[in-house]
Amino acid sequence: MFPSKFPQDNERSEETYVTLTDEQGRSLVCTLQSSIQLEDQEYGLLLPVDAPIEILTWNDEDDDDESAVPVESEAEINRIFKTAKAVLAEQNLDLKRTGITLTVEGELPEFPDEEESNANLDSSQPDEQEFEELLWLASFYHEEQEYGIYTPAEPFFILAKANEQGEYQQLTPEEFKLLEPLLPMIEDQLFDALEE
Repeated sequence: MFPSKFPQDNERSEETYVTLTDEQGRSLVCTLQSSIQLEDQEYGLLLPVDAPIEILTWNDEDDDDESAVPVESEAEINRIFKTAKAVLAEQNLDLKRTGITLTVEGELPEFPDEEESNANLDSSQPDEQEFEELLWLASFYHEEQEYGIYTPAEPFFILAKANEQGEYQQLTPEEFKLLEPLLPMIEDQLFDALEE
């Protein structure tokens, strides 16, 4: 999975829809943006139909500074999901427990200029740069802990592989690790195909 600086193309005449399923059996509907063949294996570049969501919280590392960290544990997402869903519903956004990433259905608000997009991630911690491509949607508290809901500023692409039936599947962590040295080349080829 990687964000990209390529604009989302909403004017493709015939989009191919692909459904990815994660280990918990949750599905994520995507559009196939481009595909390539590499060593007898087909790979596809997928883009979720609904907007991906990242929930961050802040950990006190010392008395003065806080660092933003993504909420990734299933248990914590389960605890805060109803509150996050209610907060987003106030903006006419429907938070979904989709596979691979949380998503929202609905029209996202207008976002400020890039310089202002990260205004709610103020931190002197080095990991601030990791989240600079996120746009703030809402904040909420759950059991006195603050959370922020963000969406990527750039399209959120997912690299998937096709099986023998031609259905796309999420790469396992092991497969992703094996492909890591080739990712720049694969990404270049997929984005070249996307521009054609």
